[in-house]
Amino acid sequence: MSVLDNLNPAQREAAATVDGAVLVLAGAGSGKTRVLTHRIAYLIDELGVPPWNVLAVTFTNKAAGEMRERVDRLVGDRSRGTWIGTFHSICARLLRQEATAFGLDPRFTIYDEDDRLALMRRVLAALGIGEQALAPRAAVAQISRAKNAMLDPESFARQPGEGPARRQLATVFRDYQQGLRSSNAFDFDDLLTEVVRRLDANAPVLDRYQQRFQYVLVDEYQDTNRPQYLLCRQVAGGHRNLCVV
Repeated sequence: MSVLDNLNPAQREAAATVDGAVLVLAGAGSGKTRVLTHRIAYLIDELGVPPWNVLAVTFTNKAAGEMRERVDRLVGDRSRGTWIGTFHSICARLLRQEATAFGLDPRFTIYDEDDRLALMRRVLAALGIGEQALAPRAAVAQISRAKNAMLDPESFARQPGEGPARRQLATVFRDYQQGLRSSNAFDFDDLLTEVVRRLDANAPVLDRYQQRFQYVLVDEYQDTNRPQYLLCRQVAGGHRNLCVV
């Protein structure tokens, strides 16, 4: 009996097509997560792929937990070693594991939204910028957009666009990042961008993860931003066994 027997024909085709790049287009309630979890089970249970060669990524902790539970129900302990998680949790894990290679302190802190706003308020106060002139939440949002475009403070400052507001934000961005680094901290955006940059700069580490993750699966792919897209391309770059839903 195959783990794919209880799928309909379209689901079965999507789950069993495991080599090369695969794009699955499906509407809400059509069994997208079912396809991904059965695909993982099929790889492990029927094709004999070691679980540590599989990476599955989604966007929320709830979705990742549900995916893990479904895979465990299908193949039991044989799923142990599979990396299933959100983009942020996968990146945080990777940064801690490769901290030495990346020149990082593995004890780094991850700032949540309240931490980010508190740091931003300190930065604005130190620069003498009143919150009426630049609201902390607005500054954090603009910096987040810059990071999601893979801009660091230096490249942001070089972007086209003049004016005092732009120059002010570039200074705020610089000091905000310095504040993070002095506290040995990353914000959620950094978790993604730092992994992408450091894998680009460290070919042996990138090669190791390309060799490890022979099959990469991404749920809700339409919601990926640029760093997430780049990470998928990096990790799947060696074998191109990338399935996105």
